[in-house]
Amino acid sequence: MDMQAQQVRPHLPWRVINSADGQPGPSTHRHSQVENPTPTQGVSTSSGPGFHINPENTIISSSPVNQDSSSSSANTPIEPAIMDSYRDSQASSSSSTLSLASESPMTTPGAGSENGEGLGTFFDSGNIPFNADPKRYILVIGGLGFIGSHTSLELLRNGYNVIIVDNLSNSYLDVLFNIKKLAAKDCIAKGRVMPAVRFHKLDYQSRDMQCLLDSYSEPVPTPALAEGGQQRVTYRSQIVGVIHFAAYKSVSESIDNPLDYYDNNVCGLVRLLRQLAKYNIRNFVFSSSATVYGTKANAGKLLREEDIVHHEETFIDEHGNEVKAEPTMVGLTCPYARTKYFAEAILADVAASDPDWRIVTLRYFNPVGCDPSGLIGESPRQTPTNLFPVIAQVLTGDRERLDIFGSDWNTPDGTPVRDFIHVSDIARGHIAALDKACDVPFRTYNLGSGTGTTVHEAVKSLEAASGKSINVNWTGRRAGDVGFCVASNERATKELGWSPRESIPKCAQDLWNYVRRLQTGEKK
Repeated sequence: MDMQAQQVRPHLPWRVINSADGQPGPSTHRHSQVENPTPTQGVSTSSGPGFHINPENTIISSSPVNQDSSSSSANTPIEPAIMDSYRDSQASSSSSTLSLASESPMTTPGAGSENGEGLGTFFDSGNIPFNADPKRYILVIGGLGFIGSHTSLELLRNGYNVIIVDNLSNSYLDVLFNIKKLAAKDCIAKGRVMPAVRFHKLDYQSRDMQCLLDSYSEPVPTPALAEGGQQRVTYRSQIVGVIHFAAYKSVSESIDNPLDYYDNNVCGLVRLLRQLAKYNIRNFVFSSSATVYGTKANAGKLLREEDIVHHEETFIDEHGNEVKAEPTMVGLTCPYARTKYFAEAILADVAASDPDWRIVTLRYFNPVGCDPSGLIGESPRQTPTNLFPVIAQVLTGDRERLDIFGSDWNTPDGTPVRDFIHVSDIARGHIAALDKACDVPFRTYNLGSGTGTTVHEAVKSLEAASGKSINVNWTGRRAGDVGFCVASNERATKELGWSPRESIPKCAQDLWNYVRRLQTGEKK
Protein backbone atom coordinates (compact mmCIF):
# COMPACT_ATOMS: atom_id res chain seq x y z
CA MET A 1 0.00 0.00 0.00
CA ASP A 2 1.37 3.44 -0.89
CA MET A 3 0.86 5.73 2.06
CA GLN A 4 2.20 8.64 -0.01
CA ALA A 5 -1.00 8.70 -2.01
CA GLN A 6 -3.73 9.58 0.43
CA GLN A 7 -6.45 8.94 -2.15
CA VAL A 8 -5.79 5.24 -1.47
CA ARG A 9 -7.46 4.69 1.89
CA PRO A 10 -5.36 2.67 4.36
CA HIS A 11 -7.33 -0.49 5.12
CA LEU A 12 -7.81 -1.78 8.60
CA PRO A 13 -5.89 -2.57 10.73
CA TRP A 14 -4.79 1.05 10.97
CA ARG A 15 -1.09 0.87 11.73
CA VAL A 16 2.05 2.55 10.49
CA ILE A 17 4.07 1.54 7.45
CA ASN A 18 7.74 1.83 8.34
CA SER A 19 10.56 2.49 5.92
CA ALA A 20 12.62 -0.41 4.65
CA ASP A 21 15.59 0.36 6.91
CA GLY A 22 13.46 1.09 9.94
CA GLN A 23 14.59 4.72 10.16
CA PRO A 24 12.29 7.72 10.19
CA GLY A 25 12.12 9.35 6.80
CA PRO A 26 12.41 13.07 6.14
CA SER A 27 9.32 15.22 6.46
CA THR A 28 8.12 17.09 3.39
CA HIS A 29 5.72 19.26 5.36
CA ARG A 30 5.95 23.04 5.17
CA HIS A 31 7.16 23.01 8.80
CA SER A 32 10.54 21.31 8.60
CA GLN A 33 12.20 22.85 11.65
CA VAL A 34 11.45 21.03 14.88
CA GLU A 35 12.31 22.49 18.25
CA ASN A 36 14.02 19.72 20.20
CA PRO A 37 13.53 19.86 23.96
CA THR A 38 16.13 18.74 26.45
CA PRO A 39 16.26 14.94 26.53
CA THR A 40 15.65 12.98 29.67
CA GLN A 41 18.94 12.23 31.35
CA GLY A 42 20.21 8.68 30.98
CA VAL A 43 18.08 7.78 27.97
CA SER A 44 19.92 6.18 25.12
CA THR A 45 18.98 7.11 21.56
CA SER A 46 19.60 3.65 20.22
CA SER A 47 17.89 0.36 20.85
CA GLY A 48 19.75 -1.93 18.55
CA PRO A 49 20.06 -2.56 14.82
CA GLY A 50 17.24 -1.20 12.69
CA PHE A 51 15.76 1.01 15.39
CA HIS A 52 15.90 4.70 16.22
CA ILE A 53 14.60 6.02 19.52
CA ASN A 54 13.88 9.67 20.15
CA PRO A 55 14.40 10.96 23.70
CA GLU A 56 11.29 11.13 25.87
CA ASN A 57 9.90 14.59 26.41
CA THR A 58 6.80 16.22 27.72
CA ILE A 59 5.91 19.66 26.38
CA ILE A 60 3.76 22.25 28.12
CA SER A 61 2.67 25.13 25.93
CA SER A 62 0.02 27.80 25.64
CA SER A 63 -1.16 26.52 22.27
CA PRO A 64 -2.40 23.07 21.29
CA VAL A 65 -1.26 23.35 17.68
CA ASN A 66 1.16 25.19 15.45
CA GLN A 67 0.53 28.92 15.27
CA ASP A 68 0.87 29.19 11.50
CA SER A 69 -2.55 27.79 10.68
CA SER A 70 -4.69 30.21 8.77
CA SER A 71 -7.70 28.78 10.59
CA SER A 72 -6.55 30.10 13.96
CA SER A 73 -7.83 33.48 15.05
CA ALA A 74 -5.41 35.80 16.81
CA ASN A 75 -8.27 37.00 18.98
CA THR A 76 -9.38 33.52 20.01
CA PRO A 77 -7.86 32.33 23.29
CA ILE A 78 -6.45 28.84 22.97
CA GLU A 79 -6.46 26.52 25.95
CA PRO A 80 -3.17 25.28 27.41
CA ALA A 81 -2.14 21.87 26.19
CA ILE A 82 0.17 19.03 26.95
CA MET A 83 1.74 17.01 24.19
CA ASP A 84 3.32 13.96 25.70
CA SER A 85 5.83 12.60 23.21
CA TYR A 86 7.38 9.28 24.09
CA ARG A 87 10.21 7.30 22.58
CA ASP A 88 9.51 6.30 19.01
CA SER A 89 10.74 3.14 17.41
CA GLN A 90 10.36 2.55 13.68
CA ALA A 91 10.49 -1.18 13.01
CA SER A 92 12.08 -2.57 9.89
CA SER A 93 9.46 -3.69 7.41
CA SER A 94 9.40 -4.29 3.70
CA SER A 95 5.73 -5.21 3.49
CA SER A 96 2.64 -3.02 3.28
CA THR A 97 1.38 -4.20 6.66
CA LEU A 98 0.60 -1.32 8.97
CA SER A 99 2.37 -1.49 12.32
CA LEU A 100 2.42 1.28 14.89
CA ALA A 101 5.10 0.12 17.25
CA SER A 102 8.04 -2.23 17.35
CA GLU A 103 7.68 -5.60 19.02
CA SER A 104 11.41 -5.35 19.79
CA PRO A 105 12.42 -5.84 23.43
CA MET A 106 12.86 -2.64 25.37
CA THR A 107 16.62 -2.43 25.90
CA THR A 108 16.97 1.28 26.57
CA PRO A 109 18.44 1.94 30.02
CA GLY A 110 16.67 4.56 32.10
CA ALA A 111 13.54 4.27 29.99
CA GLY A 112 11.34 4.24 33.02
CA SER A 113 10.55 2.46 36.22
CA GLU A 114 7.84 0.04 37.11
CA ASN A 115 5.72 2.77 38.66
CA GLY A 116 6.07 4.88 35.52
CA GLU A 117 8.25 7.57 37.12
CA GLY A 118 10.97 9.27 35.12
CA LEU A 119 9.17 8.93 31.81
CA GLY A 120 9.21 12.58 30.83
CA THR A 121 10.82 15.96 31.35
CA PHE A 122 8.63 19.04 31.73
CA PHE A 123 9.71 22.39 30.35
CA ASP A 124 8.09 25.59 29.18
CA SER A 125 7.91 26.49 25.53
CA GLY A 126 6.06 29.18 23.63
CA ASN A 127 5.71 27.01 20.55
CA ILE A 128 4.65 23.45 20.04
CA PRO A 129 6.85 21.92 17.35
CA PHE A 130 5.21 20.43 14.32
CA ASN A 131 5.04 16.67 14.41
CA ALA A 132 7.67 16.05 11.74
CA ASP A 133 8.10 12.33 12.37
CA PRO A 134 6.57 9.67 10.12
CA LYS A 135 4.40 8.02 12.78
CA ARG A 136 0.72 7.32 12.29
CA TYR A 137 -1.79 7.94 15.07
CA ILE A 138 -5.23 7.00 16.29
CA LEU A 139 -7.09 10.15 17.39
CA VAL A 140 -9.23 9.59 20.50
CA ILE A 141 -11.75 12.39 21.05
CA GLY A 142 -12.87 12.47 24.67
CA GLY A 143 -9.94 10.23 25.52
CA LEU A 144 -9.72 11.06 29.24
CA GLY A 145 -13.32 10.16 30.12
CA PHE A 146 -14.38 6.83 31.59
CA ILE A 147 -14.49 4.68 28.46
CA GLY A 148 -12.11 6.94 26.53
CA SER A 149 -9.33 6.62 29.11
CA HIS A 150 -9.55 2.84 29.22
CA THR A 151 -9.58 2.69 25.42
CA SER A 152 -6.58 5.05 25.19
CA LEU A 153 -4.73 2.77 27.59
CA GLU A 154 -5.70 -0.34 25.64
CA LEU A 155 -4.52 1.28 22.39
CA LEU A 156 -1.11 1.99 23.92
CA ARG A 157 -0.89 -1.52 25.33
CA ASN A 158 -1.52 -2.84 21.82
CA GLY A 159 1.15 -0.71 20.18
CA TYR A 160 -0.92 2.14 18.76
CA ASN A 161 0.39 5.71 18.76
CA VAL A 162 -2.36 7.85 20.27
CA ILE A 163 -3.46 11.49 20.12
CA ILE A 164 -5.90 12.31 22.92
CA VAL A 165 -8.24 15.30 22.63
CA ASP A 166 -10.32 16.27 25.66
CA ASN A 167 -11.64 19.60 26.95
CA LEU A 168 -11.60 18.33 30.57
CA SER A 169 -15.20 19.44 31.10
CA ASN A 170 -16.02 16.06 32.63
CA SER A 171 -12.59 14.54 33.23
CA TYR A 172 -9.28 15.26 34.97
CA LEU A 173 -5.75 15.76 33.71
CA ASP A 174 -4.23 13.31 36.19
CA VAL A 175 -5.97 10.55 34.24
CA LEU A 176 -3.47 11.23 31.44
CA PHE A 177 -0.50 10.60 33.72
CA ASN A 178 -2.05 7.44 35.14
CA ILE A 179 -2.62 6.15 31.60
CA LYS A 180 1.06 6.89 30.95
CA LYS A 181 2.18 4.99 34.07
CA LEU A 182 0.06 1.94 33.32
CA ALA A 183 1.03 1.76 29.65
CA ALA A 184 4.73 2.16 30.43
CA LYS A 185 4.60 -0.52 33.11
CA ASP A 186 2.88 -2.89 30.67
CA CYS A 187 5.43 -2.20 27.93
CA ILE A 188 8.33 -2.83 30.30
CA ALA A 189 6.78 -6.09 31.49
CA LYS A 190 6.28 -7.28 27.91
CA GLY A 191 9.65 -6.02 26.67
CA ARG A 192 8.03 -3.70 24.16
CA VAL A 193 8.79 -0.15 23.13
CA MET A 194 6.39 2.49 24.43
CA PRO A 195 4.22 3.96 21.66
CA ALA A 196 3.82 7.71 21.34
CA VAL A 197 0.98 9.51 23.11
CA ARG A 198 0.08 13.19 22.71
CA PHE A 199 -2.57 15.22 24.48
CA HIS A 200 -4.37 18.38 23.31
CA LYS A 201 -6.74 20.19 25.66
CA LEU A 202 -9.42 21.57 23.39
CA ASP A 203 -13.09 21.29 22.45
CA TYR A 204 -13.51 19.14 19.37
CA GLN A 205 -16.11 21.61 18.04
CA SER A 206 -13.81 24.64 18.32
CA ARG A 207 -11.65 26.17 15.59
CA ASP A 208 -8.66 24.73 17.42
CA MET A 209 -9.72 21.28 16.20
CA GLN A 210 -9.13 22.25 12.59
CA CYS A 211 -5.75 23.68 13.58
CA LEU A 212 -4.89 20.36 15.20
CA LEU A 213 -5.91 18.34 12.15
CA ASP A 214 -3.92 20.71 9.99
CA SER A 215 -0.82 20.29 12.15
CA TYR A 216 -0.88 16.52 11.62
CA SER A 217 -1.45 16.80 7.85
CA GLU A 218 0.30 18.12 4.78
CA PRO A 219 -1.20 19.35 1.51
CA VAL A 220 -0.61 17.22 -1.57
CA PRO A 221 -1.24 18.87 -4.97
CA THR A 222 -3.02 16.63 -7.45
CA PRO A 223 -2.70 16.59 -11.24
CA ALA A 224 -6.39 17.36 -11.68
CA LEU A 225 -7.36 21.01 -12.13
CA ALA A 226 -10.37 22.61 -10.51
CA GLU A 227 -12.56 25.19 -12.22
CA GLY A 228 -10.58 28.23 -13.29
CA GLY A 229 -7.45 26.16 -13.91
CA GLN A 230 -6.42 26.06 -10.25
CA GLN A 231 -4.69 22.97 -8.99
CA ARG A 232 -6.69 20.77 -6.63
CA VAL A 233 -5.15 20.08 -3.25
CA THR A 234 -5.79 17.05 -1.08
CA TYR A 235 -4.25 16.17 2.26
CA ARG A 236 -2.14 13.37 3.65
CA SER A 237 -2.60 12.95 7.41
CA GLN A 238 -0.68 11.16 10.11
CA ILE A 239 -4.04 10.45 11.74
CA VAL A 240 -5.28 7.19 10.23
CA GLY A 241 -8.24 6.49 12.49
CA VAL A 242 -10.59 8.31 14.86
CA ILE A 243 -12.51 7.05 17.89
CA HIS A 244 -15.21 9.51 18.96
CA PHE A 245 -16.32 9.52 22.62
CA ALA A 246 -17.14 13.22 23.11
CA ALA A 247 -20.91 13.01 23.54
CA TYR A 248 -23.18 14.01 26.39
CA LYS A 249 -24.63 10.86 27.92
CA SER A 250 -27.12 11.46 30.74
CA VAL A 251 -30.66 10.26 30.07
CA SER A 252 -32.23 12.58 32.66
CA GLU A 253 -30.12 15.59 31.67
CA SER A 254 -31.07 15.11 28.02
CA ILE A 255 -34.75 15.38 29.00
CA ASP A 256 -34.07 18.68 30.79
CA ASN A 257 -31.67 20.12 28.18
CA PRO A 258 -32.47 18.52 24.81
CA LEU A 259 -31.01 21.32 22.66
CA ASP A 260 -27.59 20.93 24.29
CA TYR A 261 -27.69 17.23 23.46
CA TYR A 262 -28.75 17.71 19.84
CA ASP A 263 -26.14 20.42 19.35
CA ASN A 264 -23.20 18.44 20.76
CA ASN A 265 -24.11 14.87 19.88
CA VAL A 266 -25.60 15.44 16.42
CA CYS A 267 -24.52 18.82 15.05
CA GLY A 268 -21.06 18.41 16.52
CA LEU A 269 -20.69 15.05 14.79
CA VAL A 270 -21.63 16.56 11.42
CA ARG A 271 -19.04 19.31 11.81
CA LEU A 272 -16.41 16.78 12.82
CA LEU A 273 -17.10 14.53 9.83
CA ARG A 274 -16.72 17.49 7.47
CA GLN A 275 -13.33 18.29 8.95
CA LEU A 276 -12.15 14.69 8.82
CA ALA A 277 -13.24 14.38 5.18
CA LYS A 278 -11.25 17.51 4.30
CA TYR A 279 -8.09 15.87 5.62
CA ASN A 280 -8.87 12.46 4.09
CA ILE A 281 -9.34 10.82 7.48
CA ARG A 282 -12.12 8.31 6.84
CA ASN A 283 -11.59 5.49 9.34
CA PHE A 284 -14.06 6.19 12.15
CA VAL A 285 -15.24 4.32 15.24
CA PHE A 286 -18.34 5.79 16.87
CA SER A 287 -19.44 5.43 20.48
CA SER A 288 -23.13 4.53 20.31
CA SER A 289 -25.56 3.16 22.87
CA ALA A 290 -28.05 0.39 23.55
CA THR A 291 -30.65 3.12 24.04
CA VAL A 292 -31.15 3.16 20.24
CA TYR A 293 -33.23 -0.02 20.67
CA GLY A 294 -35.89 2.00 22.46
CA THR A 295 -38.90 0.06 23.67
CA LYS A 296 -37.76 -3.03 21.75
CA ALA A 297 -35.72 -3.68 24.89
CA ASN A 298 -38.95 -4.42 26.76
CA ALA A 299 -39.63 -7.48 24.60
CA GLY A 300 -37.56 -9.48 27.09
CA LYS A 301 -35.20 -11.01 24.52
CA LEU A 302 -31.59 -10.43 23.54
CA LEU A 303 -31.20 -7.36 21.35
CA ARG A 304 -29.57 -7.92 17.97
CA GLU A 305 -28.01 -5.29 15.73
CA GLU A 306 -30.50 -5.97 12.97
CA ASP A 307 -33.37 -5.00 15.30
CA ILE A 308 -32.47 -1.38 14.50
CA VAL A 309 -30.92 -0.64 11.10
CA HIS A 310 -30.62 2.51 9.01
CA HIS A 311 -30.47 0.95 5.56
CA GLU A 312 -32.01 -2.30 4.40
CA GLU A 313 -29.97 -5.32 5.54
CA THR A 314 -30.18 -9.05 4.96
CA PHE A 315 -29.09 -11.28 7.84
CA ILE A 316 -29.35 -14.83 9.17
CA ASP A 317 -31.53 -15.10 12.28
CA GLU A 318 -31.06 -17.41 15.27
CA HIS A 319 -32.98 -20.16 13.45
CA GLY A 320 -30.73 -20.04 10.39
CA ASN A 321 -33.27 -18.26 8.20
CA GLU A 322 -32.39 -15.41 5.86
CA VAL A 323 -34.31 -12.32 6.95
CA LYS A 324 -34.51 -8.81 5.55
CA ALA A 325 -34.32 -5.95 8.07
CA GLU A 326 -35.96 -2.64 7.21
CA PRO A 327 -34.97 0.76 8.63
CA THR A 328 -37.01 1.55 11.71
CA MET A 329 -37.07 3.66 14.87
CA VAL A 330 -39.12 2.26 17.73
CA GLY A 331 -40.08 4.01 20.95
CA LEU A 332 -36.91 5.94 21.72
CA THR A 333 -37.42 6.99 25.31
CA CYS A 334 -35.30 10.15 25.67
CA PRO A 335 -33.45 12.83 23.67
CA TYR A 336 -30.12 11.13 24.44
CA ALA A 337 -31.32 7.96 22.70
CA ARG A 338 -32.53 9.99 19.73
CA THR A 339 -29.17 11.72 19.37
CA LYS A 340 -27.44 8.36 19.19
CA TYR A 341 -29.98 7.04 16.69
CA PHE A 342 -29.67 10.15 14.49
CA ALA A 343 -25.87 10.01 14.71
CA GLU A 344 -25.87 6.38 13.56
CA ALA A 345 -28.21 7.26 10.69
CA ILE A 346 -25.94 10.11 9.61
CA LEU A 347 -22.91 7.83 9.66
CA ALA A 348 -24.74 5.17 7.65
CA ASP A 349 -25.72 7.78 5.05
CA VAL A 350 -22.17 9.15 4.86
CA ALA A 351 -20.74 5.68 4.30
CA ALA A 352 -23.36 4.94 1.64
CA SER A 353 -22.51 8.15 -0.22
CA ASP A 354 -18.72 7.68 -0.14
CA PRO A 355 -17.29 4.14 -0.17
CA ASP A 356 -13.90 5.41 1.01
CA TRP A 357 -15.31 5.71 4.52
CA ARG A 358 -14.92 2.80 6.93
CA ILE A 359 -17.24 3.40 9.88
CA VAL A 360 -17.89 1.12 12.85
CA THR A 361 -20.55 1.99 15.41
CA LEU A 362 -20.32 0.24 18.76
CA ARG A 363 -23.52 0.02 20.79
CA TYR A 364 -22.49 -0.10 24.45
CA PHE A 365 -24.75 -1.59 27.02
CA ASN A 366 -23.76 -0.80 30.66
CA PRO A 367 -20.00 -0.28 31.08
CA VAL A 368 -18.88 -0.70 34.70
CA GLY A 369 -15.76 -1.54 36.69
CA CYS A 370 -12.35 -0.03 36.01
CA ASP A 371 -8.74 -1.00 35.34
CA PRO A 372 -7.62 -3.53 38.00
CA SER A 373 -4.85 -1.15 39.09
CA GLY A 374 -7.43 1.24 40.51
CA LEU A 375 -5.56 4.16 38.91
CA ILE A 376 -8.26 5.04 36.39
CA GLY A 377 -12.00 4.66 36.73
CA GLU A 378 -15.31 6.47 36.46
CA SER A 379 -14.95 9.74 38.36
CA PRO A 380 -16.69 12.49 36.38
CA ARG A 381 -16.57 16.17 37.34
CA GLN A 382 -20.32 16.35 36.96
CA THR A 383 -22.81 14.59 39.21
CA PRO A 384 -22.80 10.91 38.19
CA THR A 385 -26.04 9.27 37.12
CA ASN A 386 -24.80 5.77 36.21
CA LEU A 387 -25.41 3.05 38.78
CA PHE A 388 -21.88 2.01 39.72
CA PRO A 389 -20.35 5.49 40.26
CA VAL A 390 -23.43 6.45 42.30
CA ILE A 391 -22.89 3.36 44.46
CA ALA A 392 -19.23 4.37 44.77
CA GLN A 393 -20.31 7.73 46.18
CA VAL A 394 -22.51 5.95 48.73
CA LEU A 395 -19.58 3.75 49.73
CA THR A 396 -17.30 6.77 50.20
CA GLY A 397 -19.94 8.71 52.14
CA ASP A 398 -20.26 11.39 49.47
CA ARG A 399 -23.89 10.40 48.95
CA GLU A 400 -26.36 9.38 51.63
CA ARG A 401 -28.20 6.67 49.75
CA LEU A 402 -28.74 4.92 46.43
CA ASP A 403 -32.06 5.52 44.68
CA ILE A 404 -33.36 2.46 42.84
CA PHE A 405 -35.96 3.51 40.31
CA GLY A 406 -38.77 1.00 40.22
CA SER A 407 -39.30 -2.26 42.06
CA ASP A 408 -42.33 -3.35 40.03
CA TRP A 409 -40.71 -4.27 36.71
CA ASN A 410 -41.50 -7.67 35.21
CA THR A 411 -38.15 -9.11 36.28
CA PRO A 412 -37.01 -11.72 38.84
CA ASP A 413 -36.74 -9.25 41.74
CA GLY A 414 -38.74 -6.32 40.34
CA THR A 415 -35.69 -4.16 39.54
CA PRO A 416 -34.57 -3.44 35.95
CA VAL A 417 -32.40 -6.00 34.19
CA ARG A 418 -29.25 -4.61 32.63
CA ASP A 419 -26.30 -5.95 30.67
CA PHE A 420 -23.33 -4.86 32.78
CA ILE A 421 -20.00 -5.21 31.01
CA HIS A 422 -16.51 -4.45 32.25
CA VAL A 423 -15.09 -1.26 30.76
CA SER A 424 -11.87 -3.09 29.88
CA ASP A 425 -13.93 -5.45 27.72
CA ILE A 426 -15.46 -2.39 26.04
CA ALA A 427 -11.96 -1.01 25.43
CA ARG A 428 -10.87 -4.30 23.85
CA GLY A 429 -13.90 -4.06 21.60
CA HIS A 430 -12.48 -0.87 20.11
CA ILE A 431 -9.16 -2.57 19.44
CA ALA A 432 -11.03 -5.41 17.74
CA ALA A 433 -12.88 -2.87 15.59
CA LEU A 434 -9.56 -1.29 14.60
CA ASP A 435 -7.73 -4.54 14.01
CA LYS A 436 -10.31 -6.29 11.86
CA ALA A 437 -10.77 -5.23 8.25
CA CYS A 438 -14.28 -4.06 7.44
CA ASP A 439 -15.78 -5.62 4.33
CA VAL A 440 -18.37 -2.85 4.03
CA PRO A 441 -18.21 0.91 4.65
CA PHE A 442 -20.59 0.77 7.63
CA ARG A 443 -21.11 -1.87 10.32
CA THR A 444 -22.73 -1.91 13.76
CA TYR A 445 -21.80 -4.12 16.73
CA ASN A 446 -23.24 -4.66 20.19
CA LEU A 447 -20.72 -4.59 23.03
CA GLY A 448 -22.42 -6.36 25.90
CA SER A 449 -21.89 -9.39 28.10
CA GLY A 450 -24.97 -11.16 26.76
CA THR A 451 -26.09 -11.83 30.34
CA GLY A 452 -28.75 -9.95 32.27
CA THR A 453 -28.23 -8.82 35.87
CA THR A 454 -30.84 -7.02 37.93
CA VAL A 455 -29.96 -3.71 39.55
CA HIS A 456 -30.53 -5.31 42.96
CA GLU A 457 -28.06 -8.11 42.10
CA ALA A 458 -25.49 -5.52 41.02
CA VAL A 459 -25.87 -3.74 44.36
CA LYS A 460 -25.36 -7.03 46.21
CA SER A 461 -22.17 -7.70 44.23
CA LEU A 462 -20.73 -4.38 45.40
CA GLU A 463 -21.76 -5.07 48.97
CA ALA A 464 -19.91 -8.39 48.75
CA ALA A 465 -16.78 -6.77 47.27
CA SER A 466 -16.66 -3.95 49.82
CA GLY A 467 -17.95 -5.76 52.87
CA LYS A 468 -20.25 -2.78 53.44
CA SER A 469 -24.00 -2.36 53.43
CA ILE A 470 -25.42 0.07 50.88
CA ASN A 471 -28.29 2.30 51.98
CA VAL A 472 -31.03 1.93 49.35
CA ASN A 473 -34.03 4.17 48.76
CA TRP A 474 -36.74 2.43 46.75
CA THR A 475 -38.53 4.93 44.54
CA GLY A 476 -40.76 5.03 41.47
CA ARG A 477 -39.78 4.42 37.89
CA ARG A 478 -37.64 7.06 36.20
CA ALA A 479 -38.64 8.73 32.92
CA GLY A 480 -36.79 7.21 29.99
CA ASP A 481 -36.02 3.86 31.63
CA VAL A 482 -36.84 0.40 30.27
CA GLY A 483 -37.23 -2.81 32.23
CA PHE A 484 -34.96 -5.13 30.25
CA CYS A 485 -31.92 -4.38 28.10
CA VAL A 486 -29.49 -7.21 27.29
CA ALA A 487 -27.29 -7.68 24.23
CA SER A 488 -26.72 -10.43 21.78
CA ASN A 489 -22.98 -10.20 21.15
CA GLU A 490 -22.95 -12.92 18.50
CA ARG A 491 -22.03 -10.59 15.63
CA ALA A 492 -19.05 -9.09 17.46
CA THR A 493 -17.87 -12.56 18.45
CA LYS A 494 -18.05 -13.91 14.91
CA GLU A 495 -16.84 -10.90 12.94
CA LEU A 496 -14.47 -9.17 15.36
CA GLY A 497 -13.21 -12.17 17.29
CA TRP A 498 -14.20 -10.31 20.45
CA SER A 499 -15.92 -11.66 23.53
CA PRO A 500 -16.25 -10.36 27.11
CA ARG A 501 -13.92 -11.80 29.72
CA GLU A 502 -14.89 -10.29 33.06
CA SER A 503 -17.72 -11.18 35.45
CA ILE A 504 -19.97 -8.97 37.57
CA PRO A 505 -18.01 -9.88 40.75
CA LYS A 506 -14.80 -8.82 38.97
CA CYS A 507 -16.43 -5.53 37.92
CA ALA A 508 -17.45 -4.94 41.53
CA GLN A 509 -14.03 -5.82 42.94
CA ASP A 510 -12.19 -3.55 40.49
CA LEU A 511 -14.52 -0.67 41.30
CA TRP A 512 -13.97 -1.21 45.01
CA ASN A 513 -10.19 -1.14 44.46
CA TYR A 514 -10.64 2.24 42.76
CA VAL A 515 -12.86 3.56 45.55
CA ARG A 516 -10.35 2.50 48.22
CA ARG A 517 -7.54 4.24 46.37
CA LEU A 518 -9.61 7.43 46.19
CA GLN A 519 -10.32 7.20 49.92
CA THR A 520 -6.74 6.60 51.03
CA GLY A 521 -4.90 8.53 48.34
CA GLU A 522 -2.91 5.36 47.71
CA LYS A 523 -0.54 5.42 44.72
CA LYS A 524 0.44 2.27 42.90
